[in-house]
Amino acid sequence: MKLIADWIIDTNVQRIFTAFESRGHQILFVGGCVRNALLDQAVVDLDLSTSAIPEQIIAVAKEEGFKFIPTGLEHGTITFLVDGQSFEITSFRKDVETNGRHAVVEFSDNILDDALRRDFTINALYADGRGVVLDPLGAIDDLQNRCVRFIANAQERIREDYLRILRYFRFYAWYADHVGGIDPDAMTAIAENLEGLSLVSKERVGTEFRKILSAKDPLCALAAMEQSGVLMQILPNSSTQFIGHLLLLEEALGLAGDWLRRLICLGGVEQVKNLRLSKTEAKRIATFYRATARGGGSAETAYLFGRDTALDLALITAATLENYPTGNLMKQIETGCSAKFPIEAADLPDTLTGKAIGNALRRLENNWIMSDFEKSKAALLADV
Repeated sequence: MKLIADWIIDTNVQRIFTAFESRGHQILFVGGCVRNALLDQAVVDLDLSTSAIPEQIIAVAKEEGFKFIPTGLEHGTITFLVDGQSFEITSFRKDVETNGRHAVVEFSDNILDDALRRDFTINALYADGRGVVLDPLGAIDDLQNRCVRFIANAQERIREDYLRILRYFRFYAWYADHVGGIDPDAMTAIAENLEGLSLVSKERVGTEFRKILSAKDPLCALAAMEQSGVLMQILPNSSTQFIGHLLLLEEALGLAGDWLRRLICLGGVEQVKNLRLSKTEAKRIATFYRATARGGGSAETAYLFGRDTALDLALITAATLENYPTGNLMKQIETGCSAKFPIEAADLPDTLTGKAIGNALRRLENNWIMSDFEKSKAALLADV
């Protein structure tokens, strides 16, 4: 099997391959770039793996005049900078000690050692500089069948790094054939190792969960997370009950999937803390609950809280009721976003001073909102 792609024949890529191979080192594309190319999906990052140990990788860079950064020297990773492009190159390696979070590695010149330490079979695919695919673990069948499986023993792979529990569901959401069902061995191993998730930093948990929710259709993955107990472990009191209908609404309205809206729909306590969300993300969630407490239509919500919050509230409300937003939702939201309150403090009678001015403006603005933004300036001022 051979890959044909522009990134394989890229001049800088071929310069790197030639530099290593001319010195007797094996160098290969590995992981996501090979997997995605075989699935005819976009390739974003190029990861390279080599039989050269770190010192030899650095020697190649110096001799060829490549700039480099020792980004993960103890794990064998050096980043080459070539004409503005960056290439992460890592020595073949095997794990000699793991603690559920990090591994102590030993470098190897054997591709099989490198393949066996990876997480899933579909990530243990390699290709040489001519695009010829190397499949040391027989993973092609799994990829063609869209089957996400741990390499060898699922229990052992998980205990090497408990983040792999969440990575499993991420890859299941993005690459698996959901009709074919989930691997029972994986589900058993995951259910038996839930406590290990407490060893994983909340930042890493949040990053993986964001990627799960960003999949086009994460419903089956989320349902499996709920069934196995993972969802409750990372997001107590959450539920997938309304996610399916939310996904249908997003599709019906032609909207791109929004991971944060989906997170809000899941509910649960301490979302910001448990997933280490950013201040901007936390503000959006808080604004959603403020808008929920206030109530009102989509135009009103858009005017008071913004487009994103109005859309979040309309879709999540419709999902929980299992119906469709009433009226022309997007038109209502745009009406609210473009509305401009016609009264300023200078328009009020001179008899109003201090707090009375603020109170009057709030009352008039509320009247204007209740009129669906139609009441004129003159009509509003007539009520003062």
